[in-house]
Amino acid sequence: MLDTPLAQALIALALLGGIALLTWRTTTRGRPAHDGSANDVYLAGGGLKWLYVAGSITLTNLSTEQLVGMNGNQMLLLAWWELAGFCGLMILAFLFVPIYYRTRCTTVTELLEQRYGGGSIRTLISAIFLAGNVLIYLPAALYSGSLFLASLFGVHWPLWYFALPMALVAALYTITGGLRAVAVMDTYSGIGVLAIALLVVVLALQAVGWNLGGVPHERVSMIGGAQSPIPFHTLFTGMIFIQIFYWSTNQNITQKAMTAPSVAEAQKGVLAAAAVRIMVIPAIVALPGVAAYKLFGLAGDATYGRLVALVLPRWLAGAFAAMMAGAVIAHTAAILNSTVALYDVDFHSKFIRPVANHWRLSTIASALFTVAALAMLPVYEHATSIINLLQQLNGLSSMPILAAFVVALLFRGVAAGAAVAGVVWGVALYGLYTFLWHPEGQIGLHYIDFMVITLATSVVFALAFNRLVLGGRARFTGLAGLGVGDPA
Repeated sequence: MLDTPLAQALIALALLGGIALLTWRTTTRGRPAHDGSANDVYLAGGGLKWLYVAGSITLTNLSTEQLVGMNGNQMLLLAWWELAGFCGLMILAFLFVPIYYRTRCTTVTELLEQRYGGGSIRTLISAIFLAGNVLIYLPAALYSGSLFLASLFGVHWPLWYFALPMALVAALYTITGGLRAVAVMDTYSGIGVLAIALLVVVLALQAVGWNLGGVPHERVSMIGGAQSPIPFHTLFTGMIFIQIFYWSTNQNITQKAMTAPSVAEAQKGVLAAAAVRIMVIPAIVALPGVAAYKLFGLAGDATYGRLVALVLPRWLAGAFAAMMAGAVIAHTAAILNSTVALYDVDFHSKFIRPVANHWRLSTIASALFTVAALAMLPVYEHATSIINLLQQLNGLSSMPILAAFVVALLFRGVAAGAAVAGVVWGVALYGLYTFLWHPEGQIGLHYIDFMVITLATSVVFALAFNRLVLGGRARFTGLAGLGVGDPA
């Protein structure tokens, strides 16, 4: 009886309902009434304990893009993304968390405005983050989650059948509960996802007799060749900078670390997320895909769904579907909340009018951004590999934005206009590489290597523009310049 599609659906709905009930009870029990402030809506009132900080950081990162996309590569070396992420989280915990708390930022872009003494760089970076969330992160999350569910259930329905209800529920969480509800839902969904994902690893290895023999060497090696998604040398070139950007200067992640009542509590949450990152995530995003290669060969982004359908009992597959749907909803809601925060704090409040009640604006903005993300869904249906596509697209903005932070934190006397020039240079340079030079074979560098060039030249261009065009004199302050509480 538990193996029937109806039973699977009922199990999935019951678990999703249970997560919703637990989230409601946790977020309402003993909590003060919402006051409609930006801190209330976008930073959970600064009242989240370390467990929820860790859960929110983990699920904001880990969703079907990772489980579907990384396992879809069917190569062990994709685990390097997660292993390197541990270093990124350490930098967030011990370097950036104290900075963000000292400056009392709601968005990371506020830090840039303080350091440069001008709002143009804040507006530009916020616009880039907004475009990335609406055009890349939100639709990619809904696409990969929908693809997983369709593969798991073995149906060929249009993906929006799955994406639409998940997007609507995510928007509902964001609108009614703000980041507090999103973080709590992240935590409860994350526990279920990690538990069943680990079970999938065990069952997948059991299905191949605990033996990956016969799988091509390049798929089981952790030493990537020159043509692989992660050539080994790139671990020592661009990989660390990608991690610093993603974990320490990316609004979607850092916002979750700013929800605790103190630096110490926030650091405990980040360190707990780092422990999960190093001990659990690499196994669940790489081993199932390689085992699946031995079981049924190349399957691309459909790999993980097919494997789960094969190795899990049908009733448990329904439970996992619920957990994964919950993870997609939580992940989408977390990014949606960050997107609304960027629009509200960096645009609406600055250029239109001050916001009296951030809940009301959040409702309207969440609805509009959700519609825009759903409209982008067809773009991703033609991707060969969702995770590789995301990493390459991220390069358009990640290194130029990181360059703006590097200059802001390590130099004084640099004008906001110079930082803007550096970002524009970096975006243009990486765009030429991605869409012209690299496809035509004019530049054979791997995109991770080229990210280093983009970062370095963006910093140099900003400093040169500041001196030669604006007549300023930058002063290198190094680590001493990280006391960012004083005026720039």
